Parts: sequence; structure tokens; C-alpha cells
Amino acid sequence: MDNPVTHRELEQFKELMESENDRLKEENDRQNHRINNLEESIKEISNLTAATQKLADNMENMLKVQEQQNNRLVQIENRDGEKWRKAMAYVGTAILGAALAIIFAKIGL
Repeated sequence: MDNPVTHRELEQFKELMESENDRLKEENDRQNHRINNLEESIKEISNLTAATQKLADNMENMLKVQEQQNNRLVQIENRDGEKWRKAMAYVGTAILGAALAIIFAKIGL
């Protein structure tokens, strides 16, 4: 030991190491706080993604139901139209039959 360390040098080194340790602790605390914030953001984004997927699924189901209702409405509208056409065909047939009956009666058949 050619150069013994003096007590004062040891104290200076100790203070330097303590200040460096404090600085590192503060940096770790800052980084831990940032990591916690990032984790919370990731959780929120994950929740938002799940909610968006659920909304998309619901909208897809709503579209299917709407298409089914549209098909049922078309069927109902066509059914009423078909009944009207049949009724008009019967009325037309009756009028034509009555006209033919009158014509045949005048002719004497």
C-alpha cells in the first residue's frame, strides 16, 4: 500500500457514492412512474379495443336483424299486393262473366 487513503478522501468518496445512489434512485422512481403510466395507458387501450370489438359485433348483429326485417317487410308488402291482384282478377272475371251472360241472354243462348 504505497498510497494509503485518507479519512477525508474516504468521506468524499462516500458522499460522491451517496449522491450518485440518490440520483440513481430518483431516476428509477421517475422511470417507474413513467412505466406505471404506460401500463395504465395500455390497459385503457386494451379496454377500448375490446369495447370497439363488442360494438362491431353488435352492429353486425343489428345489420343481420335489419336484413331479416327488410325481407319480412317485402314479403308482407307482396302478400297484400298479391291479394289485391287476386281480388281484381275475381272482380274482372265476374264483370266479364256478367257481360257475357248479358250478351248471351240478348242473343238468346
